[in-house]
Amino acid sequence: MNRGLWLAALSCAVTLAAVDARAEETIKVGILHSLSGTMAISETSLKDVALMTIGEINARGGVLGKKVEPVVVDPASNWPLFAEKARQLLTKDKVAAVFGCWTSVSRKSVLPVFEELNGLLFYPVQYEGEELSQNVFYTGAAPNQQAIPAVEYLMSKEGGGATRFFLLGTDYVYPRTTNKILRAFLHSKGVNDKDIQETYTPFGHSDYQTIVAQIKAFGAGGHTAVISTINGDSNVPFYKELGNQGLKATDIPVVAFSVGEEELRGIDTKPLVGHLAAWNYFMSVKNPTNTAFIKQWKEYVKKNSLPGGDSRVTNDPMEATYVGIHMWAQAVKKAGTIKVDAVRTAMSGQTFAAPSGFTLKMDETNHHLWKPVMIGEVQANGQFSVVWKTSKPIRAQPWSPYIPGNEKRAER
Repeated sequence: MNRGLWLAALSCAVTLAAVDARAEETIKVGILHSLSGTMAISETSLKDVALMTIGEINARGGVLGKKVEPVVVDPASNWPLFAEKARQLLTKDKVAAVFGCWTSVSRKSVLPVFEELNGLLFYPVQYEGEELSQNVFYTGAAPNQQAIPAVEYLMSKEGGGATRFFLLGTDYVYPRTTNKILRAFLHSKGVNDKDIQETYTPFGHSDYQTIVAQIKAFGAGGHTAVISTINGDSNVPFYKELGNQGLKATDIPVVAFSVGEEELRGIDTKPLVGHLAAWNYFMSVKNPTNTAFIKQWKEYVKKNSLPGGDSRVTNDPMEATYVGIHMWAQAVKKAGTIKVDAVRTAMSGQTFAAPSGFTLKMDETNHHLWKPVMIGEVQANGQFSVVWKTSKPIRAQPWSPYIPGNEKRAER
């Protein structure tokens, strides 16, 4: 080899070594959220709050003496693409953990990848249950931490004493499985099928004129409530149509499981006052931890000139993302390594003082958070007023007791 080639090869080797050294100085984590397509309305803020949280951790010294480096990818509301991006994060980017997904179909898409490659996914959104993977930590709600309490509230005297239910959702696994659970629950309470109507629309559906008219007709039977599992940007035309047709909460209340402050931002909520949402956190809850969380978010939005500016809000999946990332960092510190098996073990029993005002705990056996349950009414300013909540966090039941056969899967 001549001297010029030798020097070029040496220079290349030194450069590659420097790159490898820099890579070893950080701990990479993946951010897997749709930043385009029908789910961007919901998921973009989760990417933003994840970056904010990682910045907070890095400002405090990082993890194991290293900075946390986020690797952001956009699966673009394309469910097969979620799996491709997850594989890229785990094999090419070599991330220590991934924070992401919103819809259950996206989670189901990536699950085989995480199980095959023994990766860790932190999933921050309420879901239908009927799943328990050693490669997923579920920081959103299981049905007994959201859907079931919400329907119990609607059936109570304070919730209006509903006896008839219109189940309206987006056509995929989460709404269909949740409604299967709710139908079985309603049967256990003596509600007959003639008093339950079930309707689904595709992702991105925008014309709700006929469906809202159907709700009004069904509601003529009295004591009717709507259970909405609509996801993504379809919530905007649905709620606008409720207002257009004058369907007020005093007539037929709607309780939503996938509508929070972010989805209501940009909608005239005055006609929607009194409609409900069930979550485990609302921006409007009053406590010092939430005050600090909101302040931190507002400052982050301003500093980074994020779209929406002062109108940007916090919501439940954002809180779940924030908690999940902090718990992962705590678990890594406890384990003294980013190795998946060790971190998985260290996650057991992790606690964190959350913006909800409660100290949340990662269950020792089922990979789900203990969470409080809250029901909020839409206010004219787009916020929610909490009308009911549990006094303490509730342990998740991943396997609903209302699904036949699940008694065999019940945790001891």
